[in-house]
Amino acid sequence: MSRRDDGSFDEFMRSSSPRLLRLAWLLTGGASSAEDLVQETLERVYVAWPRIEAGGTHNYARRVLVNLHTDSHRRRWRESLTSEVPETSLSDRSDQVVLSDHLAGALAQLPVRERQCVVLRHHVDMSERDVAEALNISTGTVKSSTSRGLARLRTLLVTEGDRHA
Repeated sequence: MSRRDDGSFDEFMRSSSPRLLRLAWLLTGGASSAEDLVQETLERVYVAWPRIEAGGTHNYARRVLVNLHTDSHRRRWRESLTSEVPETSLSDRSDQVVLSDHLAGALAQLPVRERQCVVLRHHVDMSERDVAEALNISTGTVKSSTSRGLARLRTLLVTEGDRHA
């Protein structure tokens, strides 16, 4: 590695892996497919590591992950989403798991473009312009896809008593 060393990549990998895994899980809906997507993302980032600017590594990795997900979806007509949730701690999170399952089921019913826009806009908190650049679409498409996706999620995520999904 010419400009940056393996040690800095190790540090980047440790700090970014949980965020990348969460994003990948929201996009794919399954723990194993999310892990595969993150692994391939980290492989590609490692290869490009000497060329990536130090401040832009997280954005670069996120863009690689989204592009890989888009490419894999183009190869398959349908994704099989599961309700697996990656474990992050040992505390009792059963309510969160139930809500996550409910959300994963609702996200699974969205078209891929709408799911990507909703996840990137509202989970990753990217701007419309950044989402448009990451997905290589216009900002108008981001706005309409996000709007349609959120409207569909509202109809799918029904209120259960006093708890809202």
